[in-house]
Order: sequence, then C-alpha cells, then structure tokens
Amino acid sequence: MFKFEILSKSKKSDARLGKVHTPHGIINTPAFIFCGTKANVKGITTEQLKSEGTQIILSNTYHLMLQPGSELIKSAGGLHKFTGWDGPMFTDSGGFQVFSLGYGSVNAEIKGSQQIKGKKTLLKLTENGARFRSYIDGNIITLTPELSMRIQMDLGADIIVSFDECTPYHVNKIYTANSMEKSKRWALRSLNTVKQYGNNTQALLAVIQGGVYEDLRKESAKFANENDFSGFAIGGSLGKTCEEMYDIVEMTSKMLDKTKYVHLLGIGGIADIFNGVKCGIDTFDCVAPTRIARHGTAIVKKRELQDINKTHLNLNNSTFQKDFFPISPSCDCYTCRNFSRAYIHHLLRAKEILAGTLVSIHNIRTMNRLMEDIRRSLEKDNLEEAYKDWCEV
Repeated sequence: MFKFEILSKSKKSDARLGKVHTPHGIINTPAFIFCGTKANVKGITTEQLKSEGTQIILSNTYHLMLQPGSELIKSAGGLHKFTGWDGPMFTDSGGFQVFSLGYGSVNAEIKGSQQIKGKKTLLKLTENGARFRSYIDGNIITLTPELSMRIQMDLGADIIVSFDECTPYHVNKIYTANSMEKSKRWALRSLNTVKQYGNNTQALLAVIQGGVYEDLRKESAKFANENDFSGFAIGGSLGKTCEEMYDIVEMTSKMLDKTKYVHLLGIGGIADIFNGVKCGIDTFDCVAPTRIARHGTAIVKKRELQDINKTHLNLNNSTFQKDFFPISPSCDCYTCRNFSRAYIHHLLRAKEILAGTLVSIHNIRTMNRLMEDIRRSLEKDNLEEAYKDWCEV
C-alpha cells in the first residue's frame, strides 16, 4: 500500500518532484514533516495543522514507549485514532533519543557540537540492543530492533524507521565503522520483524550511517540498496559545519537507489532544505520551526528581513511593541491574517500561552509555503527562482 512515484526530474541537479502514496493519503514531495514528538505538535490541534497545509507529521517512538505506552495507543486504534490526525504519519525508531541522551546530549551532539551536556541515561550497549534508564520512572529498559519495530507497528504510522546506533561526531573512524556494521545487522533484524509480524501497510526505511567517512557511507548505502527496504533515511553525524553537511548529504544521496524514497533526518533550515532538494531528498523533519516559535521566534523570508544573515524575527524584541503589521506581509496563515506583531509581542511579555500557538501556526504555514514554492519551481525546473525568493535580499 506504499508507493513512491517520481513525477519529474530536474536537468540541472538531482532534484525531483514526486508523490508518496500511503494508506492514509498522498504526500506531495519535496515535503516537510512536522514533529509531534509525544503524539502532538505542541500547542497545535490537528485541525490547525491541516488548515495551514500540513501533509504529514512525525511522532517519537522513544517518548511514546515510555508514556503512555504503545499498547495503550494500539488499543485506541493506533496513533491516527489516538491523535485525531487522519493523514500520513512517520515514526522514528527511538535510536536517536536513546543514544543522544545516552552520550549526555541531544541534538547538538549528533549535529557536530563537541560540548557534552546533561545526565547520561544509556547504561549498556550490546549486540542485542541498548539498555537505558527511563527518564519517566527510572525503570531499566532494553530497546532492541525487534522491540522498536513492534512498538512502531503498535503505533501504526505509515512510514517507520529501522533501529540503528546514532553515533556522535566526536568518535573516531574505527568506532564509527563498528557502529555502522552493528546498525546494518540491526536493520536486518528490523526488516525481518516487520516481514514476520507486519500487515504490509507500513514502509520501512533503512538508516544510512557512516559519519563523515565516504567509504563507510558507501558501504551503508550498498547494504540498504541490496535489501528490501521501502526507502532510506540519511542519519548520523553530518559534520560540524554547513559545508561539511552539504558535502555528506550530496555524497550519500548519490549512492542510493534513485527509484526509492529518501528522507533526511533532523534537518530543517531553509538553506539546508534547498541544498537537500538539489541532492534528491524527498522529505525533511525538524523540531526547530515549532520549538523556536514557542519562544517567540518567527520564520520569514530573508527578503522581508532585508538582512542576508537572518531568517528569523524575534518578536520578544521591544521594537515590535508598537508594530501593527503582521509577522509577514506575504503570509496567508491564520496568525498573519488576524494579528499584529505588537499583539504577539504583548502576549510574549505577558507570558500568555497563546503567543506560542500563534507563532507556531505562522511557522508551520511558512514551512509549508516554502515546500509549495519549491514544488512549483520544480514543475518548471527552476529551483533557483524559489531560492532567490526565500534566501536572497
């Protein structure tokens, strides 16, 4: 019931226009996936998501296995029934959270920061899986490829991800190679579990690991190409600079079977998305658009900011106290149609929770407008047109 269809390919790059057919609807690609980590996009209803043009959302296996538990969600009819979202859904494997928390950090560590913060929760890593302490109740849990798949099958998402070890940036090549080999073995166990217990309604993605090393990425991609996965998710360390990340994404994407669906894990910057689209990436996910919104930061086109170094508007700044314009003059979201920067600034200063909701609505619509513009530009094979509109002053 899963099918990836390529509608057109660019003659200028590896960019492509496509459709992902799922049991809960079609995703027009390239597309952005919003993160509803604990079975909701914080402060936003499913109706609001739909109203602003959202096609697909993501929920997190790690957090949902701990609370409320995948069996409860299964008894409710799966994530779709539980959340009231009837469109396509994506779940990750839980591996990113297990290992990033286990190494003493979360997002920054995997993306290249060498500052390790926070309490480590990973207790032991073996061939069987990862043993860690729950942040909810302190219970000891071993997450294996088989358990990750069973949880994702309980959750019932349309697109699911094989269990892998997400290695941080600071480890050496030997560790990265051993980790990648383990991830390959875990991916086969994930695939076998889905084949044995699944109902053929979920598409399983293989995670492409290998860190910053071309030969390891090539080996990981070769393994994924040769096995019966529905598509690929590019993961792991992508380096410590934008330039290095772009090189790794381009290098890795060229190694993959061009007929299959490709997702880029955890990347959501506007310039980063344009780079990924040029490399043939079909979907992206990132918590940033709604996370920064809850702190009063709105995403806008650089042209509207008149500053090549900025893509965000911090509505906490006092300059917006008497600014009665919408966040973005070109935006058609509910927030921009009805409220001013001054009003949102007031809500932020008053610590009203509505502020985070209104800015989140704007950022959701902005990311969806970005992807709509990208798809329109690809219909004309003129991605440069959309890039200029979004990324140039």
